[in-house]
Amino acid sequence: MSRTSKIFFGFFLLLIVLLTYLEATEPKPVNWTPSYTASDKIPLGSFVFYKSWKQAETREIKEVQIPPFEKFSDSLENGSYFFLNNAVNFDPDELDKILSWVSKGNQLFISARGISAKLLDTLHLETRLLTPTDDLSSKPKLNFKDSRLKTQQDFQFINEFTAMYFKEKDSASITVLGDLRINKKEEKAERKPNFISANFGEGKIFLHSTPEAFGNYFLLTEQNYRYSENVLAYLNKEAPLFWDTYYKAGKTIYSSPLYILLSNNRLKWAYYFLLAGCVLFIIFEGKRKQRAIPVVKPLKNQSYEYAKTVGDLYLEEKEYQELINKKIDLFLEYIRSNYKLSTKKQDEEFHTLLASKSGNSKTEGKKLFKKMESLSNNTTAGKTAFFELSEAINNYKNPKNGKSEK
Repeated sequence: MSRTSKIFFGFFLLLIVLLTYLEATEPKPVNWTPSYTASDKIPLGSFVFYKSWKQAETREIKEVQIPPFEKFSDSLENGSYFFLNNAVNFDPDELDKILSWVSKGNQLFISARGISAKLLDTLHLETRLLTPTDDLSSKPKLNFKDSRLKTQQDFQFINEFTAMYFKEKDSASITVLGDLRINKKEEKAERKPNFISANFGEGKIFLHSTPEAFGNYFLLTEQNYRYSENVLAYLNKEAPLFWDTYYKAGKTIYSSPLYILLSNNRLKWAYYFLLAGCVLFIIFEGKRKQRAIPVVKPLKNQSYEYAKTVGDLYLEEKEYQELINKKIDLFLEYIRSNYKLSTKKQDEEFHTLLASKSGNSKTEGKKLFKKMESLSNNTTAGKTAFFELSEAINNYKNPKNGKSEK
């Protein structure tokens, strides 16, 4: 390596180190991933909600880490099943089990932006986006319908996101428990239901379209924690609570051994430096020790030359009878492999099937086989007989070259 190359390489390495340092010391950006797991302390995690709920509850909150379908297969006891996630989509069999359980006097609570279409159809509902009409701001404001829970000032989001609400279809039988709006001007405020309940058999279903209201960021803003308390007031106080940890966008359990290493910024960049060093070592060390692999040319296929040589040998030795027998054997093998017909018994049925599959007439087939039989038994057949047989077989294989009498 020349002196100039070493200088450029050193400058390049110094630049990488400087960029890595700037990246490592840069403040970590806010993670707005909609996790909703009880262990996440990010803005849209549910650490604050879950911990405060467990401390306020006298009964046990049981975490369910398996799909509801499996849980109900183990005969789930009576209670309230709580789902919180960005989207909760049950498959049809799973939903049937859940609704059967609810109809026996239990409660189902779902807070999600995306809810199973079949469940919404069952309740004659659909979800829609609420868009601002007076400005570009879309900071939802939440409140309740019940005068005992409704506050004079709405529960305000200070971050912007699209608001979802429920729209009733024909024959819907629901009770609106809470609503939201996004307009700034009070006189233009359009309130839409985001929290509803519906009776199902002897039980009840609660649907909530604003899961962000249970996130850490919202609950730690001013008095917003009271919103989640008022929502939970609708759940049965006596029955056990089941907290779903399966339908979660975030991970509840980190199975990767690299999680702890990559969660720390300094350890993460040390790991990246180690990987980069290994790559550089392989590149430069490999150039020294790698040997050229010789190119081995594949063997040439000389089957055609071999067959031509053998044929010429028979012609030179004037073994016409042997050539005729070989030609007949090859033609019979052609019939067996291409038309899937047995050539052991050449009766009327054989000639009928051969004619239908080859495109030749039955008469031509019989004529050809008669010719082959006569030549195979003729030990004095010569060159002319061999070429006549070859021409007859080739014409039979390609009926387009001659006329066929159907």
